[in-house]
Amino acid sequence: MNSGASDGILDKRANEKKNVPVLVITYFVVLIFICMFAYIIVFIVRDSRTFIANSYNDRQNLYAEKVKKGSIISSDGNVLAETITDDDGNEYRNYPYANMFAHAVGYDSNGQAGLEMNSAYYLLASNQNIITKTYNKLKDEKSIGNNVISTLNYTLQSTAYDALGYNDGAVVVMEPSTGKILTMVSKPDFDPNYIDDVIEETQDTDSSCLLNRATQGLYPPGSTFKVLTALEYINENPNYKKYSYVCEGEDIFDGVQIHCSDYAVHDTVDLADSLARSCNTSFANIGMKLNKQSYRDLCEKFLFNKDLPYDGYYRKSEFKLSASSDDSEIPQTAIGQGDTLITPLHSAMIMSTIANGGVMMSPYMIDSIENTDGDLVKTFKPSTYGKIISSSDAKILKDLMLGVTSYGTASDAFADASYTIAGKTGTAEFNDNMDSHSWFVGFSNVDDPDIVVCVIVENASNTGASAKYIARQIFDAYYYSVKN
Repeated sequence: MNSGASDGILDKRANEKKNVPVLVITYFVVLIFICMFAYIIVFIVRDSRTFIANSYNDRQNLYAEKVKKGSIISSDGNVLAETITDDDGNEYRNYPYANMFAHAVGYDSNGQAGLEMNSAYYLLASNQNIITKTYNKLKDEKSIGNNVISTLNYTLQSTAYDALGYNDGAVVVMEPSTGKILTMVSKPDFDPNYIDDVIEETQDTDSSCLLNRATQGLYPPGSTFKVLTALEYINENPNYKKYSYVCEGEDIFDGVQIHCSDYAVHDTVDLADSLARSCNTSFANIGMKLNKQSYRDLCEKFLFNKDLPYDGYYRKSEFKLSASSDDSEIPQTAIGQGDTLITPLHSAMIMSTIANGGVMMSPYMIDSIENTDGDLVKTFKPSTYGKIISSSDAKILKDLMLGVTSYGTASDAFADASYTIAGKTGTAEFNDNMDSHSWFVGFSNVDDPDIVVCVIVENASNTGASAKYIARQIFDAYYYSVKN
């Protein structure tokens, strides 16, 4: 090879080396541009609604200057929140049903909460026809915002609200096949028409009336948790039908004394009897046989210690037992006591998953958006979170929970029902005095489930209230009023 050709090759290689940093910088800049462009698309499509709905976002005020905020309406046509203009031209939000929908619908001053917050983007957008909007602009008048049609059902909400009465607690009603929230009640409550006064009055007190217990109240699940304990035992023991235990009313497990409710003696029980009669000693015995890590993994599949697929404010449920936990922590955990905590919404989601053949649906409260003339703007479709358990496991649990309502702890409330119910009662102790909350969570029309009802009544041991009887009223209202 002649020297000229060699020099040319060397120069080319030298130039290529010089170009490497330029190419790296070019690719880096292009990558940044692509990432920024992708973020903008994601923000516009997915996150802009949440950002605008934030009560601290001043853009809401800009929207409100041009648009009269729309109404929130129940699925059966009742106006739950509306904007009214007084004689002086001042606008204010009116809540026709006062306390009844307080936590679900929320409020729109001194910050925001509930649907007022989550649907602000839609309420402050106007899809009136272009001619009307142009005419309003020329007259310097506001256009009318869209209406949010919620999934909330007035009949079920009012039934649950009245049935809970003067008790503190919460009620959640869901469609297991869709995730639609039909009812969300929390007590103590407040009147959102006077939210300014409510906030002022609660600032210097320990009042928790603004807390939505349905999504933010963390409670020991009590015996409702035995459904998951039973499922873990079934998964670890293919011969679970041969399980047998002799209940004598109380027993000691790894130094921990466990007794059944009122020290009832259940004699010889299998797994079905143990769940139906809510035998604490049997379930403590079952818990001692479980693999602790597998137990934790199952609970986390059901979203303990995890984020829920829910847009509103909520608190994570807690499951503390792990492979490194001392065996003495198992007996209380297995019966839903110890350090385990859950929200009523999460409890309803777990039961909905079982009712829905093992598939968990994401809960939601906005069904559709309509303009002020009633024309459809947008429809929200059910969203599947994921397959949590097999349909065969879900069927086993359904059959076990049928025993609870046919001959077990809830038979007095449901044995004469004209529809089938599968569920679980719970008594959750919350202090050293053994004061307890009352739980019921279950679903109706077991072969093709219609609704899930979750009820918790706080301090029921002292008030005499019972969650299963409250649930019965809600199920009756659904079949005798709503579904007809």
